[in-house]
Amino acid sequence: MQIDKVTDRDLDAVLELNEASVPHVNSVSREQMRWFANHAPYFRVARDTNGIKGFLIGMRPGLNYDSPNYQWFSRHYEDFGYIDRVAVDRTARRSGVASALYDDFETFMARDVDVLTCEVNLHPPNETSMRFHERQGFQVIASQRTEGGAKEVALMEKKL
Repeated sequence: MQIDKVTDRDLDAVLELNEASVPHVNSVSREQMRWFANHAPYFRVARDTNGIKGFLIGMRPGLNYDSPNYQWFSRHYEDFGYIDRVAVDRTARRSGVASALYDDFETFMARDVDVLTCEVNLHPPNETSMRFHERQGFQVIASQRTEGGAKEVALMEKKL
């Protein structure tokens, strides 16, 4: 498996993987995915000889990004590395793809930040993701409801 910076050629496959991962990640348009490619400091894909097996999008503060979870971290932290979304092809789950992306993201961000942040769905629940993040060293620090109360997320941090 190889981890590479996303390219324009990757966007269709990444978007398909994102949409297959809803509701654990929010649905986005191709234009929004292109925005991430142009603005996110970290947008990498994990691929093998059969194609893209996963991706992770990571942000820093100061972007004009209207995600309520990103905005929460922006209000509460001076600096951070924020995991906006990660998705792994269902055929590659439990094969180390997500762990490799998280390790790469941590290495990338550790030069500049003291904390990584993310959120995990509490409602609808994503228990597999919660266990994964806890194993990665993330701890719940708060929660918030979004989408008019239809969704609740655990806001998490990992100190570096």
